[in-house]
Amino acid sequence: MQKNIIAIGGGGFGRNQNQGAIENYILKQSRASCPKICFIPTASADDQAYIVNFYSIFTKLECVPVHLNLFKRTPDLKTLIHSQDIIFVGGGNTMSMLGVWRQWGLDKILREAYNLGVVMSGVSAGAICWFEKGITDSWESKLNLMDCLGFINGICCPHYDEEPERRPALHKFIQDKSIESCHAIDGGCALHFVDGVPFMSLAFAKRKNAYNVELKKNKVREKSHPRKKI
Repeated sequence: MQKNIIAIGGGGFGRNQNQGAIENYILKQSRASCPKICFIPTASADDQAYIVNFYSIFTKLECVPVHLNLFKRTPDLKTLIHSQDIIFVGGGNTMSMLGVWRQWGLDKILREAYNLGVVMSGVSAGAICWFEKGITDSWESKLNLMDCLGFINGICCPHYDEEPERRPALHKFIQDKSIESCHAIDGGCALHFVDGVPFMSLAFAKRKNAYNVELKKNKVREKSHPRKKI
C-alpha cells in the first residue's frame, strides 16, 4: 500500500481561493475518481473563515469535502477518518493542535489511516506535524524545535523563504548541532513524500522550492529537491 504525505510550506486555499493547483495535485494522489477529503483546522481553533475558504475551493473540484470540528460536538473520529481518501490539515498553532489531537486519540487514528493508504497533506502546522520534529512559531517569543507525530523520518521547516526569521533560525539549529538536517519548504511550494522518502518538490508559485539543509565542511548547505512546476 503506497503511503503519501504532501507537506506545503505556505499558501494554498488559506490565502488564495482562485488557484487550486496544489489542491488539484493532492486530489490526484488518491486512487478514487471522486475522493473524499477531510479538512482538519484544529491548529486555527477551527476558524470559521478558514473552513469557508476550504469549501470555496474544494466544492469546485472533483471531490467530496467535509471538515472535522473538535471545538464543538465531536463525531466518531475513527469512522470519519477511516472513511476518507485524503486528509488536509490546516495551519496555526502546532503545539496546541497536537495536544488536542492526543487528548482525543486522533494522532493514533490518523496513523492507522496513513498505514491504510489515506493520503495525508497539510500546510504549515499541517506540514510539519507528520515529521519526527518540526520548526514552529507556536511560541510567540521565538522559533522552536518540537516533537511531532513521526509518520516519516526527519525534520521540517515551512515558510522558509517568506518569513525572515526562518532561514537564520534553521541555520543556527544546524550549526549548534541541535539537528543534523532539515527539509525546508518555501511558501508556494510543497514536498511530496512517497513511502517516507522525498519524491518531488511541487512549485505552485514562481521561484519556489524545497531543500535538504545540512552541515557540510562546517558550512550550512542547501540542496534543492527535484522540482516540478504545477
